[in-house]
Amino acid sequence: MGANPILGVFLHWLGGLASASFYVPYRGVKRWAWETYWLVGGIFSWIIVPWFLAGLMTRDLLAVLHEAPLSSLAWTYIFGVLWGLGGLTFGLTMRYLGMSLGMAVALGYTAVFGTLMPPIFRGVFVSEVLGTRSGIIILIGVAVCVAGIIFAGAAGISKEREMSDEEKRAAIAEFDLKRGLLVATFCGIMSACFAYGLAAGDPIKQITVQHGTSPLWQGLPVLVVLLAGGFTTNFIWCLILNVRNRTGYQYLALKTRGHIPSISEEPILETATDAPGMQMVLERIEQAEENGRVPIVANYLFSALAGTTWYMQFFFYTMGETQMGRFKFSSWTLHMASIIIFSTLWGIALKEWRGASRRTSWLVACTLIVLVGSTVIVGYGNYLGVAATASASVHGGIR
Repeated sequence: MGANPILGVFLHWLGGLASASFYVPYRGVKRWAWETYWLVGGIFSWIIVPWFLAGLMTRDLLAVLHEAPLSSLAWTYIFGVLWGLGGLTFGLTMRYLGMSLGMAVALGYTAVFGTLMPPIFRGVFVSEVLGTRSGIIILIGVAVCVAGIIFAGAAGISKEREMSDEEKRAAIAEFDLKRGLLVATFCGIMSACFAYGLAAGDPIKQITVQHGTSPLWQGLPVLVVLLAGGFTTNFIWCLILNVRNRTGYQYLALKTRGHIPSISEEPILETATDAPGMQMVLERIEQAEENGRVPIVANYLFSALAGTTWYMQFFFYTMGETQMGRFKFSSWTLHMASIIIFSTLWGIALKEWRGASRRTSWLVACTLIVLVGSTVIVGYGNYLGVAATASASVHGGIR
């Protein structure tokens, strides 16, 4: 099956839509603390759905994992753990820089490091990226994506400036630029480890294709290992919060008892790639503090739907990656841009920007235009790369 960058961009857009939308079902969860619904949803995100779809769509899953090099399995898993650790500092990033500036800095680092480090690590950055026309165009697309992230941050900051002094203090109670930038740097780089884990799983992809798996599904066995690493970090942290906040009873209880911590009271374990959707759940968590009867069946169903939707972002990501040719590292930029595009559209649909000034609305519009433009540029660069590869097979050279 030949590469098709246009299809690849479309699949990455579907992944971005899933990532930007996964928090919506959590709005239906009532009277559960964050750590409870996050872990329930996460079991579907990181364990159940990855194993189910990999077992369904690929050949000889267990045999493939058994034959995979131990180094590939280990690094894929470790990068998953590190990706999860990036979430430990996400809450601190928001605390020191505020939602808008914190997201912009963390997402910017994640986009750049997640895109550029894999080819640098492989030693092909100079020859295949800087040394080719298609590679240069893709780099321009990466830069445009970062510009779009900056516009998104500027729009958020502009909105925050329109708040009252009391609202500003509530939003950024502990503003510290120097400390916040350091924490955001760590958060962004660790969050980019997901891209490193996907690259570390390349040997697993080769083995599953040798077993007869369609190249389109070759990334699914890698997700089984990578998400197991993310599950490890998230599981430990959620259990710690369950014990600390005495919320472990919620998994089976039909009624709440005591205080349920709000999102402002606990460091939330998420990565920079989850950040845009977090605003969607603020209202739901406000409601969760009320004591009362727990709709436990509905909570499990909504959490399962949210977790499954979260996983679909990387289901489509791995499919899209197979269509990008030899410049598949650019998939991470497409993914990040798509997440912010659709999360911004969700914000508009949920009226988060209602009452914003003309300047803020203009910045939101620029965010969408620039980020859509970045996906077009990156897609075009990949198209040129595929065309150059096809030409090289005939003429014996790649431009």
